[in-house]
Order: sequence, then C-alpha cells, then structure tokens
Amino acid sequence: MGGYLRAVRLERERITDPDAYPFSIPAIATLAALELDPKLTFLIGENGAGKSTLIEAIAVLAGFNAEGGSTGFHFDTRRSESSLHQSMRLVRGHRRPRDGFFLRAESYFNVATEIERLGVLDSYGGVSLHEQSHGESFLALAMHRFRGNGLYILDEPEAALSPQRQLSLLSILHDLIEARDSQLVIATHSPILMAYPNARIYELGATGIERIAYEDTEHYRITRDFLSAPERYFKTLFR
Repeated sequence: MGGYLRAVRLERERITDPDAYPFSIPAIATLAALELDPKLTFLIGENGAGKSTLIEAIAVLAGFNAEGGSTGFHFDTRRSESSLHQSMRLVRGHRRPRDGFFLRAESYFNVATEIERLGVLDSYGGVSLHEQSHGESFLALAMHRFRGNGLYILDEPEAALSPQRQLSLLSILHDLIEARDSQLVIATHSPILMAYPNARIYELGATGIERIAYEDTEHYRITRDFLSAPERYFKTLFR
C-alpha cells in the first residue's frame, strides 16, 4: 500500500523573501519536491542543515501542533516555528491515517505537561511522563500512544535513548510499519536508527538534499571507523 504522504513540495511563488531564513538554508533553497517512502523516510545531516525545520513544516502541514503531540493538541508555549510550511504543500496518498503523532525532543517536556493538563494519561501508559526518565517516557509514548494505521513524525527521538533503548525503539517502529500499516518520517543523527532495512535516507547538506545509501552516510562511516580504531582519532583530536 502507498503511504499517507507521498511527497512535500516547495512552492516558490509563495516565498516573499528567498534570502531570508529558512529559505537561506541550502537544503531548503534548492528544494523542489521531496518524495517520501511509504514506510520510513529519514532526514539526516549536520546541526543547522535544516532537518528539524523541514520536519516541523511537514508536521504542521499534516495537521500537528508545532510543538508536538497529536492533531488534537493546540497548545502554544512559545511560538518558534518557521514560516516554511506557508510556502509548502503536501502530496497526500488516497488513504487517510487513523492515528498520528509529532514527537520533537526539544519540546517534549511541554507535550508531557499538556498531556497531564488534558487528563489523558491512560492513553500514554497511565504513568506521568514527568515521573519517568526521559528515555523511559519516550518509549512509553511509542509503546502506548502509537496505535498504528497512522502517520508518525519524529524529530531526533534518539535524544534521550541509550543504544539499547534505540534498539527497542527500532522494534517498535518495525511493528508499526509491518504489522500496523504506519508511515514514519524521522529526523535523526543515530546510525542505529537509520540502519532500518530499506528505509529511504535523505542527507541535507551544503549543496542541497540528496538520497544516500546507509553505508555512505557520514554517521555510519565515522562510527564504524572510530569504533574499529579509536586511537587513530585520539591522535588527531588530542594533539
């Protein structure tokens, strides 16, 4: 089956100032259309490359609150989203998701507070997300709230997770994709997460956005080389 979102397009005629942020980011400046995998798409790149800006725009266009949560969340702690979504449009599939969630690490505390305010803790495992470690609450959210048949947009979900917990998250994502007909778009730095089989990986960089194989990502190559011979890196880093 096709995904709920097929692509996101930048409509340049709607841009009022192409030299202003976020259109000054190379990955955004060169963007025309970004085809999304029906199962799992990763956005990767260095800090400042535009991953979070782009994934936020996709989430807002899909109907999610800019700070995170489900489509029913409408709180506003501190408006910080860019105007990118105003110049973009989504190309949707013929089906509509029955569930969905936007998780962004940097505003997760605000989402957890809103969940308590709304009194919907039962949908998140019944235990306050504030009373768990950051990593435990991330996994509790994924296990209990991601019900399937849905669209899930995640911004750096590995931020609070140990390597072992990242493996646990991979298992949850696999179940969502293969057993519960879900589509995910994830911005990440994690070479563990982006190793998911057959995922589509886009690298955002100084020359724009390009599709890249997992083994060709800098995340994979640096991690592999460092773990195989850390002393080589130490000689350069510590001299």
